[in-house]
Amino acid sequence: MNASIWAGVRQRVQSLVAAPGSNRVFGAVGHKFFLEDPLTLAELADLEGQMGVSLPEEYRDFLVHVGAGGAGPAHGVYPARLIQGRWRWEGDGAELADLSRLAEPFPREGANPEAVQALLSKRPEEEDFEEIEDFDDAIEAWNERWEPLMFSSDRTVGATVISTLGCAAREWLIISGPERGRIWSDNRADDEDLKPLLDGNGGPMTFARWYLTWLEEAERQPAPVPAAD
Repeated sequence: MNASIWAGVRQRVQSLVAAPGSNRVFGAVGHKFFLEDPLTLAELADLEGQMGVSLPEEYRDFLVHVGAGGAGPAHGVYPARLIQGRWRWEGDGAELADLSRLAEPFPREGANPEAVQALLSKRPEEEDFEEIEDFDDAIEAWNERWEPLMFSSDRTVGATVISTLGCAAREWLIISGPERGRIWSDNRADDEDLKPLLDGNGGPMTFARWYLTWLEEAERQPAPVPAAD
């Protein structure tokens, strides 16, 4: 394993506990810059063996050199935990991931993309109805078709939920397929499709870039200005 990109990262995160202004970092009120203990190599092997897949290298190294989860982007990195002999990720919406299908390639174009776009184009608009009750009935009928299609587990095979921004907005780590090792944004609760998370230059956000960008921004958080006397 190449741990060079994670050298000193655990200590940097832990030092933020006492850093001026760190409590203003988004999500810090919840995770308090706490990191779970790293996994042992034996635990990592057991996790991957149960899942039937090799995790992306940057994430594998994070698990054994930084922590199994905890402080990180948004409300933190979902921890990988062994519960009653079975590994799983824990956090809001973690159950959306089908852990039995992590080895299947993630469909970066989405499952049934034509059907999704066709239905999205037919979403009712309030201004098209004279009575609000008619609009409510139309949007309810549309949602009954939209939600099973958009939230089908076929759309997120080969991926696991890794973090949440709150209000059902989540981020996924892609485990298998061409997008392996990258982070995807999930705002389906706001009728937006899954999409790749991009860095400031428009490039794909890998797990390491995602995490280290957060850490660098947290370290730059300015201290609060003292109140004037």
